Order: sequence, then C-alpha cells, then structure tokens
Amino acid sequence: MAELDIGRHCRVEQCRQRDFLPFVCDGCSGIFCLEHRSRESHSCPEVTVIERLKSDTHTSYPCSFKDCAERELVPVMCPYCEKNFCLRHRHQSDHECEELEIPKSRMAATQKLVKDIIDSKRGETASKRRKGAKNSETAAKVALMKLKMHANGDKSLPQTERIYFQVFLPKGSKEKSKPMFFHQQWSIGRVIDFAASLASLKNDNNKLTPKKLRLCHSTSGEALPLDHILETWIAKEDCPLYNGGSIILEYLNDEEQFLNNVDSYLE
Repeated sequence: MAELDIGRHCRVEQCRQRDFLPFVCDGCSGIFCLEHRSRESHSCPEVTVIERLKSDTHTSYPCSFKDCAERELVPVMCPYCEKNFCLRHRHQSDHECEELEIPKSRMAATQKLVKDIIDSKRGETASKRRKGAKNSETAAKVALMKLKMHANGDKSLPQTERIYFQVFLPKGSKEKSKPMFFHQQWSIGRVIDFAASLASLKNDNNKLTPKKLRLCHSTSGEALPLDHILETWIAKEDCPLYNGGSIILEYLNDEEQFLNNVDSYLE
C-alpha cells in the first residue's frame, strides 16, 4: 500500500519537519510547524512592513528648546529663528530666541513714539489713579475671594503661585467676561493663549494676521508686551495689575499699543 500523503513540511529550510497539524502564518501565508509558527521564529517578511506602517502613522515634531522632550503632532515654527518648538516654548521669551533683539531694534523708533503716547496718556490719568489706587487694591482683595471660588484655570498649579483676574472678553463675544487664574511666572503671550483657549476665542497670534489678540491694562488700556512676565506687572509700583483685579482681551493691529474706551468694557 502506497504511503499516505498526510501533513505538510515546515517551510523553514533548516527544519523541513513534517507536521500532521501544520500552521498557516496570517502574515506571509506560509506553512510552518509548531516550533516555527510565530512570525519572529520564521522571520516573517510582513513584520518589518507592519512596524514601518505603524511608525509612519505617528509622525511628530520635536521641540528645539534645550532639554525639552516634548513633541507636537503639527509643526509650531518660530517666525524669527525658524526653529520648531512645542506649545510651551513657542514664544521668543520662552525658548530664549536667538533673534529676540532683532525685531526690537527694527522697531526702536516706533516703540519710542508709542512709549511717548502711553506716557502722555498715563500723565492725563495719573491724578485719577492716585486717588483710586487704594480703592482699586481694596476692591481687588474683596473680588479675589469670589474669584477663587469660581475661576477656571490649570488645577495642577499650586495655590500660592496662582494669579486671579476677571478677564473681560473682546467686543462681540458671547460672554462679557470670565474669571480665570494663571501662573505668576507665565509670559503675557502664554497667558493670552491660555485665556483664549478657556474662552474659545480665535487666536492666530502665531500667524501673520492684521489683528492679534492682546492683553490690555484695565486702567491705562496699555497692551502688555508679549514677552513680559505676569508677576512683574503685579509688582510694578506705577499702575500695577492687582491679583483679583480685571484685565481686558481684545484684537489690535500691530500699530495699536493701547486700548481706547476702556470703561466701555468694564461697565
């Protein structure tokens, strides 16, 4: 009687064992014995393809700031040094931009003119501020207790490092204002980004647009410089911001360095 043709030989050349219950690889469709049934054991050619596809579907962009391991799913390019950064280090002051002084020098004459205008505006209201400064500070302390109960912000921030504001939103917004808190060491640019996110405001500050979202002083109307640290404005002797006080968000042109009709936001 002829020998029965039962089972199949293992496809691995060094093995070729006849197995009566052979295994079919779901990757390369080859026939293998029990010992070589896994993809790794028979060096399945599909493994490399699958791993490559997996890596290709998760492209990310690393932050160029020193010792930062953050990555973003989309590129966040600094328009000055043209390097890529994470959202945390996107602003010039946050990533110690090597081109930080260049735009300042180019706009030195304009900034001097703006400073003269702001100083003049401050001079007109200096007497009024001196009379109301003590009242504003007292009012901010009272408001701070209420803000701490209702303000939105990053809950992971330590209580002792939070700065609270009643943030008045741009004209035309669905809401007039929202209570928020921020970290005292954040730059003004980062405060704007965080506030815009909480209030669902359009924020194209990282793009070349005619108008950009700016944070303005509720007394002088001055648009605070993006690279300044929030805490420095709390500690200012002349016209400070108060923890528990008010600030204003509004869209301004590059030429506009202070907000007109401040009282219309606070009414």
